[in-house]
Amino acid sequence: LEYDTDDRSMRQHCALKHGIVKEFLAEFLGTFVLVLFGCGSVAQTVLSRNTLGEPLTVHIGFSVGLMMAAYVAGGVSGGHVNPAVSLAMVILGKLKIWKFPFYVIAQFLGAFAGAAAVFGLYYDAFMDFTSGILSVTGINATGHIFASYPARHLSILGGFIDQVVGTGMLVLCILAIIDGGNIGAPKGVEPLAIGLIIMAIGVSMGLNCGYPLNPARDLGPRLFTAVAGWGMEVFSTAGYWWWIPVAGPMVGGVIAAVIYYLLIELHHHRDEPDNSLKDKYEMITMS
Repeated sequence: LEYDTDDRSMRQHCALKHGIVKEFLAEFLGTFVLVLFGCGSVAQTVLSRNTLGEPLTVHIGFSVGLMMAAYVAGGVSGGHVNPAVSLAMVILGKLKIWKFPFYVIAQFLGAFAGAAAVFGLYYDAFMDFTSGILSVTGINATGHIFASYPARHLSILGGFIDQVVGTGMLVLCILAIIDGGNIGAPKGVEPLAIGLIIMAIGVSMGLNCGYPLNPARDLGPRLFTAVAGWGMEVFSTAGYWWWIPVAGPMVGGVIAAVIYYLLIELHHHRDEPDNSLKDKYEMITMS
């Protein structure tokens, strides 16, 4: 009884009162989790010279990372952890537009912090692998652990289309999973289903540039590498590629939101709601 009283007292004194602050912290922590697991899986693969990792383990790392991120943040902020998803929710009226900048800032900061955590975790391995020379290109390149870089065959236009299509599929499938008027997923299983989207994209659309699909997940760690020793080469490499995984996903998210609304959501029978699904997806569609 005394413990319960102390716990309630602590909650009363420490619990945040402003909803947007709670959502900001949730998006920050969720994106941190995504990048720690995702970029961590790349780091383990690269720094072990493929002895403790391969493309499939990277796909698993990002898929499970997104799933865990959604579990961490979903009940508070919706677990977007991606500016492209947040923008899609704004377009569809599922997120108030004034909250959008707060979500995006939190996501970028969380991704930056996640990259810093991966670097700290594997600092000794980085120094051993690179002999202290952190580079974006060359046989001992490590910049691609944190951010995307295009394959040699990929043009700027091809990369932009790749990000529009990939992110479009991500957002389209997320909207289907959280749509109370569609089949959806059982309550509490939505993050698992969303994680499987990343797995599908990873094994089918990862050849060109590694499916960043998320401006925060790509630019946040890229900024970290710029200040942590890799230098401005992280922005100038491959014809200043860096803006493609920032702009492309935002365009793809908007297009997917419009397509899903016009082809699916617009045609739901609102006068005959399915009570078993009516409130199932409040977790992610909350405003």
